[in-house]
Amino acid sequence: MRVIAKAGNDDIATVYVAEMSNGERIEFAESIQPPILRDDKWVLCVSTLYGCPGACRMCDAGGHFRGKLSFDDIISQIDYLIDTRYPSRKIPAGKFKIQFARMGEPALNDAVLDVLESLLTRYNAPGLMPSISTVAPDGCDSFFDRLLRIKNELYSRRFQLQFSIHTTDESFRDWLIPIRKWDFAAISEYGERFRRDGERKITLNFALARNAPIDTDILLSHFDPLKYIIKLTPLNPTDRARKSGLESLIQSRDEHIEIVDKLRDAGYEVLVSIGEFEENRIGSNCGQYVGRCENNSDAKNDAYTYPLVNIT
Repeated sequence: MRVIAKAGNDDIATVYVAEMSNGERIEFAESIQPPILRDDKWVLCVSTLYGCPGACRMCDAGGHFRGKLSFDDIISQIDYLIDTRYPSRKIPAGKFKIQFARMGEPALNDAVLDVLESLLTRYNAPGLMPSISTVAPDGCDSFFDRLLRIKNELYSRRFQLQFSIHTTDESFRDWLIPIRKWDFAAISEYGERFRRDGERKITLNFALARNAPIDTDILLSHFDPLKYIIKLTPLNPTDRARKSGLESLIQSRDEHIEIVDKLRDAGYEVLVSIGEFEENRIGSNCGQYVGRCENNSDAKNDAYTYPLVNIT
């Protein structure tokens, strides 16, 4: 792997562009959460596929697919970020999250599981918490079964599993995420096996578009509030979301969001997760991919405005 460019602000987030041995390019990112210092909380977000077959309507990293990254391809992203900041590979952050979510659906690549098995011996990171964010593709049962074993054996209370569902309307969900995937009953059945008493709740993530229905009765019929947390995030300003006619329901930190009250009345713990809006301009937020807009000014949509700086 050869890192060739980056964009960002060291005090918030940075996206890196790398050229791999096969000539393909990938991206990975790091971020902090001001005013929290990097030595207290640090988040890495790495790619797992060359593109993604998912073609989700809000994600700039999808729409093309040219294969899976190997174990070495994935771990080299993590190595680069850690070795740059902490050459001893001792990471002091009490919250050190590695997300397999930059480019590609992680459940489509078993090398992700090999990486998960290696992290605890490769780095000295007491605060490590891996995070798998998935749309739950159909046909990946062996991945999820092995993920369950790895979590039980290695991580237990310090693992974050997130299902990105975005709506409770199955037809709209199929339009947003146009691949075969588990229905809510299948997700619920796996969740029952995955989460043990005392472990973190499983996250149901909604990147909220204005026209995306959320029905609390449907949620309650599948997902026990004692076992699941609801995370609501803005729909980030991606080129694909704009072309799909999607607009974020969440526009600012100060607005009142009616669905939050309904979800809490239904018994759910609700996290409204709004990061630094400057990350949209950097291109480091979920669903963004600077390579899509590097040479396309029409695609910027008030985002991706930080210049890519070549690394020699």
